[in-house]
Amino acid sequence: MIDTHSHIDAEEFLDDREDTVLRAKEAGVEAILIPNINAATLSPIERLCADHSQYLYPMIGLHPEDVNPDHTDIPAFMETMEHRLSQQHPFIAIGEVGLDFYWDTTYRELQLDVFEQQVLMAANFRLPLMIHARNAHDDIVRIIQKHHSKGLTGVFHCFSGDASQAAELLRFTGFMLGIGGVLTFKKSTLPQVLAEAVPPSRVVLETDAPYLAPVPMRGKRNEPAFIRYTLQRLAQIYGLSPEQMEEITNNNAKNLFQIAL
Repeated sequence: MIDTHSHIDAEEFLDDREDTVLRAKEAGVEAILIPNINAATLSPIERLCADHSQYLYPMIGLHPEDVNPDHTDIPAFMETMEHRLSQQHPFIAIGEVGLDFYWDTTYRELQLDVFEQQVLMAANFRLPLMIHARNAHDDIVRIIQKHHSKGLTGVFHCFSGDASQAAELLRFTGFMLGIGGVLTFKKSTLPQVLAEAVPPSRVVLETDAPYLAPVPMRGKRNEPAFIRYTLQRLAQIYGLSPEQMEEITNNNAKNLFQIAL
């Protein structure tokens, strides 16, 4: 299993980060991909991944909720990204980037501009995108459509939309849907959406730890070891064995992120 989106650098893991990595390995997790959020998290993520080379893999990006000029020097961070990516670097993706208009639209235009800048970096440096979207489906589609011919690839993180939205996103070749703990929730419509509209070849596993723990761990702090519950539910939906589902999702992730395990 490969956890393609986990924030184990977060403060929620301060007291047991190394044990979290150990539990992931014992649970059969072969790799964990760690998105960046802002300038403050970049160096700690790099150090953490360097300490666990060939197991933890870093991304670089500015999260839409951090696109706030009151606490982020956005031009400086964009310059940092360009500089780091133009040299030898460890980053396997541009992420976590995207749009989030769920709580606030104060910086809507700035979010759109910063997301598009990072989309262009992904195209320029031939790295996949890790895309966060809340209340922003149409804008995400519009921007990706505008630049898709530049060779964009990536993941639509934490997908929980309907069948028509899934079909719209899957028109973009080279993109996957990131499937996490929401799949296991009792009232989730995601199982039906996947069965009807999404082939196994277009999904990757993720936890979004420490958030969105799957059933039967719902309500607890999520962690990469729990990804097996999402894998099991995904296998049921597609009528495959867990081993078959694991092989498919592993191959999807390895091919997208160009990691050799």
